[in-house]
Amino acid sequence: MPFLLIDFPVFNPVALSLGPFAIRWYALAYICGIVFGWLYARSLLKNQRLWGGPAPISLVQIDDFILWVTLGIILGGRTGYVLFYNLPFFIDHPAAIFKLWEGGMSFHGGFLGCVVAVMWFAYRNRISILSLGDITTAVAPVGLLLGRIANFINGELWGRHADPDLPWAMIFPNGGPLPRHPSQLYEAGLEGIVLFAALAIMIRMGALKRPGLILGSFITIYGVARIIGEHFREPDPQLGFLWGGLTMGMLLSVPMIIVGVIIITAAVRRRANGPAPSST
Repeated sequence: MPFLLIDFPVFNPVALSLGPFAIRWYALAYICGIVFGWLYARSLLKNQRLWGGPAPISLVQIDDFILWVTLGIILGGRTGYVLFYNLPFFIDHPAAIFKLWEGGMSFHGGFLGCVVAVMWFAYRNRISILSLGDITTAVAPVGLLLGRIANFINGELWGRHADPDLPWAMIFPNGGPLPRHPSQLYEAGLEGIVLFAALAIMIRMGALKRPGLILGSFITIYGVARIIGEHFREPDPQLGFLWGGLTMGMLLSVPMIIVGVIIITAAVRRRANGPAPSST
């Protein structure tokens, strides 16, 4: 065995124990991602310079929206996993659909759940769907980063077999004896850090003044990042590789890129928001 090969650091899957109640790392990642994302969203809404005037969404509205988007993430993520990744199993075991503590969430399903939440909330509150989509996706990488770190802590969704000479190749407890890529950390870097930084730079450059630009950029960059990450990630065993060596994650990301580019194009052509002209 190569000297530099890293043994996976085994973590306790339970982050906090309070008597009979236990909070697992994955649940804690969801909780912290939503809380930190909410705080970041409030800070963006308070900065009128970023919007070219008063933000189109009030702080009270974003506070109310948190419940909506949380339900969208959970219901959409679980529904997406059932439909996209393990439908035959859940047809035979329908009661297992509700056992969320056993794992099984899909980003693409969670994203669609968020889309429904954004559209419904915006319609009911008569606010811009695109601007609410912008603020939602601007903070989303925070949750993605924490979620991928939780995947790593749980020792799940590990990577494909790696060259034994790769200094950071790891032996995962349930991944067999061969070294593997820590693909969860690759995805945390791409979907979390890189995506957050790209969107933050765009926001500082005035992207929120063009409704839909951050939304479209998030969709496009995430799709590209996910496809790159999938090249290092072991496919789900019940699916394996699909057409031409593609994975389900790759196939679901392709339409995201197409839709994202369309939204970006429309946002760039749209007149940017700005301060109202002064009267003379």
